[in-house]
Amino acid sequence: MASGLFQWLLDLFCCRSYCCDCCLEKNEDVFPQRRYKYTYVYAGRHRTYSETSSRASSTSESRRSSASSTLSNNIAGSSVDRRGNSSSAPVIDMRPIEFWPAGATNKESVQPRSRANRLMGTSGVDVRKFQPRLYEVDENEDDDMTDEEKVAKYKLGQLYFNFHYNLIHSVFIVTVREARNLPFPMIGDETRQDFAHSNPYVKVCLLPDQKSAKQTSVKPKTQNPEFNETFKFEIPFLEVQRRMLLLSLQDYDKFSRHCVIGQVILPLENYDLLKVSNVWKPLQPSAQLSPDRGDVLLSINYLPSAGRLNVDVIKANQLLQTDIIGGCDPFVKVQMVVGTRLVKSKKTSCKKNTIDPVFNESVSFNVTPDVLDDVSLVVTVWDYNCKSRDDFVGRFVLGRHPTGAQETAHWERLQASHRSPVAQWHTLKSRSDCDQCSLASVAASTRG
Repeated sequence: MASGLFQWLLDLFCCRSYCCDCCLEKNEDVFPQRRYKYTYVYAGRHRTYSETSSRASSTSESRRSSASSTLSNNIAGSSVDRRGNSSSAPVIDMRPIEFWPAGATNKESVQPRSRANRLMGTSGVDVRKFQPRLYEVDENEDDDMTDEEKVAKYKLGQLYFNFHYNLIHSVFIVTVREARNLPFPMIGDETRQDFAHSNPYVKVCLLPDQKSAKQTSVKPKTQNPEFNETFKFEIPFLEVQRRMLLLSLQDYDKFSRHCVIGQVILPLENYDLLKVSNVWKPLQPSAQLSPDRGDVLLSINYLPSAGRLNVDVIKANQLLQTDIIGGCDPFVKVQMVVGTRLVKSKKTSCKKNTIDPVFNESVSFNVTPDVLDDVSLVVTVWDYNCKSRDDFVGRFVLGRHPTGAQETAHWERLQASHRSPVAQWHTLKSRSDCDQCSLASVAASTRG
């Protein structure tokens, strides 16, 4: 009776015929011994060995000795489980996780916070009380206006141009055709009431790169200029699709600052660039009241042993045009100011009829190491006139009395790397802006 009950329990709890030694002995005449294959790699060669299931039989004695003790416990627990509903739920340790040594005094719980606590910021403010509508940015109302409505609202005129991309030569081509119904100068600036007509020109660039901007010629005394000028930008096709085309229509003024009449900005991703797109667009107001004066690429280095400060004027880009006909004849003057005293002035040669001159000229100054910290370099671009006074284009100052963060960073790089040339682009500023923030600019203006 006992042996029959024992056999019934074995059949009930065994998952397969080979789960225990007793089943293996019972069925060894029915199921042959299983062979296990092992593969070893030695010296780049694979070798396969086989092994019978004698390992299981060698340990059968030890398993039989422990089977009787563990089986009784399994029978008792299993019988309870079969009579009950199901097994009890697992016990989960909910104690906080600690990453500190056992002897630490200050311990902090790192258990996840509840959902209510997660919605509370570190300052105790409940984010559920935020009102998103108070932080929404209003959409630009101009996006919902038609071109006709923009023309009627701003009254700045219209600009006609076309553009496309040439896959064969990998260039983006823009042609500025004409502008219509431009406002008179007195409308945009009351101080220019003596000017009956504008002298418009157009600057073209692919944002955000403004260093490679192109510029049309100036059309004198007209509110309906015709340009018909074509510009090419060497840029990959995938890159130009991510750019925005900016056309800024500006008014030339020889005796005062130039002013921006209006601008057109087009995201190029909205157009099929492989086809020629002819576009009439209304001019819209620009946040930039006056056009840029241009940029200058300057390289400086200092030789302490020789006591010489070298300044290399490499080139300039998109200089402010000061002549209505003939463009600009620029040259660069470099003045060394020690403290507030002008010591030396030197200048480059003049480049004829260009707003993008390339100089590649060097000037040098004798500066001892103990005086270097008091030195300022005043760099000024002038437009040469043979029959009148030269026209001021722009200026910036490096050294002791700089005119901005760019100039300060350039001078610090010079002091950190003696004997090594340090090159950087600088944006030209007006004379008044430089005099307001730099004593060296004032000294150069009064004595230069």
